[in-house]
Amino acid sequence: MAPQDEPVETKVLALGDEAIAEAARLILAGRTVAVPTETVYGLAADATRDCAVAAIYAAKGRPSFNPLIVHVGDLEQAEAIGRFDPAARALAERWWPGPLTLVVPLRPEAAIARAVTAGLGTVALRCPAHPAIRALLRACRRPLAAPSANSSGTISPTRADHVLKTLGGRIALVLDGGETARGLESTIVKVDGSGLHLLRPGPIAIDDLLDPPPTSGRIEAPGQLASHYAPSKPLRVDATAAEPDEWFIGFGRVDGDDNLSPGGDLGEAAARLFAALHRGEESPKPRVAVAAIPAEGIGLAINDRLRRAAAPRET
Repeated sequence: MAPQDEPVETKVLALGDEAIAEAARLILAGRTVAVPTETVYGLAADATRDCAVAAIYAAKGRPSFNPLIVHVGDLEQAEAIGRFDPAARALAERWWPGPLTLVVPLRPEAAIARAVTAGLGTVALRCPAHPAIRALLRACRRPLAAPSANSSGTISPTRADHVLKTLGGRIALVLDGGETARGLESTIVKVDGSGLHLLRPGPIAIDDLLDPPPTSGRIEAPGQLASHYAPSKPLRVDATAAEPDEWFIGFGRVDGDDNLSPGGDLGEAAARLFAALHRGEESPKPRVAVAAIPAEGIGLAINDRLRRAAAPRET
């Protein structure tokens, strides 16, 4: 039985040296810990141990065909896990540490649990910038698998209380580092012999440098499921006004019960998106609607998340 198969008391500790040490102790014992990154809170576990990675899937209720991102401290550690060609290395050197995940060929000798890659011959790697997860990586001295710290398919967490909303009683510890800065999951790019392929838009707006994604139909990276990031209520996007039974999330001059950015700033909207969806989910209205967001720059990533959040749930 995995460590998180039974209800546990979920502790919340303010970020600090003692909290990092406790989180590292739990991870090295095979447990999972929620930790802030610059994007969203991640559910971290030892990426080299099968049982630890299995605990992530169990806590989240995540499908086993959906691979995990492996977080590393630097490019050297990443290159011990995946094969970096000059194009991949150039992207890493430009954007790491930061919110960019690179999908590269997995080294056969890499000490990574098989469940991390969901049986693929590639691995998703990221060097994060947030001091909390960087400190945790140093304390653990090993790569960490860390998908978003929420139940699979639900709204991603940008605060500690968002984590507790779906994972309270299912994980041992939440490191509370306040609200995350970016608010959207990392940009994911696959690098192979045919070029660069955008698998998931995110905070880094490099879309114009990339080729269209491959059409294999396989899930090659997190966040590619048709229905994802979804509130428990029906969601309507590109709305101009609220229906009587809707909690309305506005943008710019289109106001509502909430507003992603009264000044029309897309970066601010991205940072506030998931928190606004959480408030809509918790509102007394049975449905949620969101105003139109310009499909440019990081607005492409915002619209990607909203489109998946509004998609019908697979049954």
